[in-house]
Amino acid sequence: MPRDFLAGASDSYDVVVIGSGLAGLTSANILARAGYSVLLLEHHYQLGGMATWFKRAGGHIFDISLHGFPWGMIKSCRKYWSREIADSIVPLREVRFENPQFSLRTSFTRDDFTRIMTEHFRLEPERVSQFFDTARGMNFFDEQKKTTGELFHEFFPGRDDVVRMLMEPITYANGSTLEDPAITYGIVFSNFMQKGVYTFQGGTDSLVTKMKDVMIENGVDLRIRCLVEKIEVGPDRKVQGVIVNGRRIGCRAVVSNANIRSTVLDLAGESSFDREFVEETRAVRMNNSSCQVYMALKPGEGFDSSCGDLLFHSDHRGFDIDAMLSKDVSSRTFSFYYPETRPGSDRWMVVSSTNANYRDWTGLSEEEYRLAKEDLIETTLQCLEQYVPHIRSALDHVEAATPGTFERYTRHYMGASFGTKFEGLKISQELPRQVSGLFHAGSVGIIMSGWLGAVNYGVIVSNEVDKLLSTNTAV
Repeated sequence: MPRDFLAGASDSYDVVVIGSGLAGLTSANILARAGYSVLLLEHHYQLGGMATWFKRAGGHIFDISLHGFPWGMIKSCRKYWSREIADSIVPLREVRFENPQFSLRTSFTRDDFTRIMTEHFRLEPERVSQFFDTARGMNFFDEQKKTTGELFHEFFPGRDDVVRMLMEPITYANGSTLEDPAITYGIVFSNFMQKGVYTFQGGTDSLVTKMKDVMIENGVDLRIRCLVEKIEVGPDRKVQGVIVNGRRIGCRAVVSNANIRSTVLDLAGESSFDREFVEETRAVRMNNSSCQVYMALKPGEGFDSSCGDLLFHSDHRGFDIDAMLSKDVSSRTFSFYYPETRPGSDRWMVVSSTNANYRDWTGLSEEEYRLAKEDLIETTLQCLEQYVPHIRSALDHVEAATPGTFERYTRHYMGASFGTKFEGLKISQELPRQVSGLFHAGSVGIIMSGWLGAVNYGVIVSNEVDKLLSTNTAV
């Protein structure tokens, strides 16, 4: 008999959370801590969404996605998770840029960026300060017509080298382009450049395991390998429950950590919403996806600390989003993992990330796909040899992931590593006005600042759920 992953689950809960990305985990934890009965459903065999990891033979553990987030993660984790989790967040030492226009190393703080922009790029200190103050002062309620490209042109006209330094890290972090609203850049960049870039010491597996322990202590009913097939909405446009693994479970509220388009169009169904809302949802654009190459060195092998922690490498001249998305890769970000990343470990690893178009990978035949992955690995190694000359002889394991990989394991719509474009945020926020009890917390609007934004969006949504449930009686 196949295992019943819902064995022992109740027939109804106050809240069902669909998906275990950081926003879903945070919502579930806060609501359970507030005394609500919470069921968290994850289709995969482990928690975390894109904040996850995988293991390979030989004791290798690979973290998915770039290992960097803003200083604000410490405060949010201390307040909404635990002091133990917050105390494990440590700064990265150095971020490095290598491209035809400049070679730079930075601590990724405002002071250091100011130094670089005034000394290296010869910009006026007043202009630099004004730019940072403008970016820092942006908020969600500002007008949103100005694009990021227009913002840069206002302060640094004709300086594509400056634009490249300011823009490339954010594009790698969340898929931003120069055509996106300037507000999305201002908020995200300000979050990151306050006090540098941080990571979780112990690895993503340690982070998610600690989060799991906190949730269990607070009473969250955690279930893996549980695929939600439908969100039940009554004729009165109120959430009634979910269908998961063929079983109906009632609830008073649903928090979907799935993609906003699949939440509306697939899980809840178009008939549950106003026609205009459905059309707006259909018009929401997906952000781009990613390719990654995971490289583990043999035990005892390592590389020099001069590699830095994050290395933005490009062979292309100037910031060019089309070049960054091209299957003919010219730009990569290398994340260097030293043994101290996981205290007690003796392993050194490198993960290469490249932005990618979903359509470039999913239309390939099986043989074309295999060859394309082999080419991705080979060209990545050729690039990395500039910084770790002995990488080939030191390698113990290497493999690649593509947009198709992310779609398979996370069920992200079109493999979108970074969720939707900015218009997705409006749909996400208006969801409970369309269907009472239906909420969304996920990667939308590229305003969310990666891991920190996901946690904070989970906080915001859990507060909205609490307002609803506290005014209604239980099931």
